[in-house]
Parts: sequence; C-alpha cells; structure tokens
Amino acid sequence: MPPPRKRSPIREIADDLQGLIASGALRPGDKLPSTRDLAIKYGVGEKTIYRVISLLKAGGQLEGSQGRGVFVRGNHALEWHLTQFERGSRRDDATSGRDDWKAAAEEQGRTATQDTPRVSVEQAPSDIAAWLRVEPGTFVVARRRVRRVDGVPFQLADSWFPTDIAMNTPLMLEEDVTMPGGILANIGHPQKALRDEIRSWPPINPTEAERLELPEDVGTPVVRHIRIGYGADDQPVRVMVTVAPGHLNTLVYEMEV
Repeated sequence: MPPPRKRSPIREIADDLQGLIASGALRPGDKLPSTRDLAIKYGVGEKTIYRVISLLKAGGQLEGSQGRGVFVRGNHALEWHLTQFERGSRRDDATSGRDDWKAAAEEQGRTATQDTPRVSVEQAPSDIAAWLRVEPGTFVVARRRVRRVDGVPFQLADSWFPTDIAMNTPLMLEEDVTMPGGILANIGHPQKALRDEIRSWPPINPTEAERLELPEDVGTPVVRHIRIGYGADDQPVRVMVTVAPGHLNTLVYEMEV
C-alpha cells in the first residue's frame, strides 16, 4: 500500500487554529497574532499564513478589520428548522409584524428583522421559469428581502410569483407585510404542498456578497435553499430562493422514522 498522504501545511495550520477556536482557547473577538508571528510559530512563510487566514475567513471562523487585524468571528449560527417552517399552525403575528421566520429566530433568543423588500415585475430566468412551470422570459413578480439576525445579514430571501397571483395584492407592497397564515393564504392561493431543493454553491457571487455585507474576495461558501409552493391544483404559486452563508446558518430537518 502507498504511504498515506501528508496534509498540506495550510490545512494543518487551519485545523490547529480551528481547534483553538472550538476549544475556547481563542474566543469570539480575540485578535490573532500577526502574520509574521504566526509564520514563525508554525515554521512557514507569511504567504502560507495569508492563505490559511483566507481559508478561515471563507469558512466564517475569522473576520478582518481594516487597519486593526484579524479576529475570531463572534456570530453564532442560526438553526433554521425547515420541517417546521411555513407548515401547520404558523406563528405569524400581524400586530407585531412577526412572521414565521422571525418567530423561529426569536425562539432561539435572537433578534430578527428584515430590510424593506424590493418588488419588481421582470422576465423569469430559466431556473425560476422551470420551478414556476412557465416559459423562460415570462413576466413574473420578484420580491427580494434581506433577513437579519441581531442586526447582521444572515439570509437573502427572494420570492417569485406568477403575475396572475401577485399583481394588485399585498405582495406588490414594498413594505414588511405580515398576515396570519401567510400572504398567499390571505389572497386565496394557499400553499398545499412544498418541495425543497438544497444546493451547495461556493463561492458567493459579488451581488449577493454586497447584499449580505460579506467580502467577495474570500469565496464565502453558501447554501441555496429553494422552496417551491404548490396550490390546490398542484400548480406552483411561489418559489423562494434563500441564499444562506454556511457559517451563519444551520439547516435542520427532523422527522419520524
């Protein structure tokens, strides 16, 4: 048998630093030693340390501050329980403006908010058209949101609707609309069934990085969660594409067997 391959110095150093973070030896907010000091400690060149830091920034363990250095990231991931989300008795509260997603985050002791939605009527890209079962280029309604946890952007949630469902309804309002049971149910198009598709899609693209206030140069890994909602006639009434940076979100499914 061939001898086992040795791990690269970059991976070894990254694993060591991750171990220090996991053990609490390096805590959220702690500043890393200088690149020079780390290079001396590990017996490598400074270029290797730069690559290690870039790797850990992309994974969400570290963050840089211009002119101050590199720090252990303080944000902890949100658990997004997808088997409960939008199912059964929803937790929407129109009085407080709390929808099902905000309620789930608040149950974890977090403060959940949402930026003012942007609404437009535009031609459906090929993937959106396929999910909505319309021809590519068909005009659809897009409702784009940035979801924040404790003030930090955690998710992009962009929903797309057929125009005959969304036009002249609260879905066209560029404001945070909350209705018990969801907007679709209140306008006569309740979702009867859901289909989830989850795709790993590194790295984040520049537009998404800007919306999520993330650096685009370190290739932050993201998960794309696609949820297609079907109406009573088994026709799609909405597709929601959520872009969830991997270091900020834990997708959870629980089911009986």
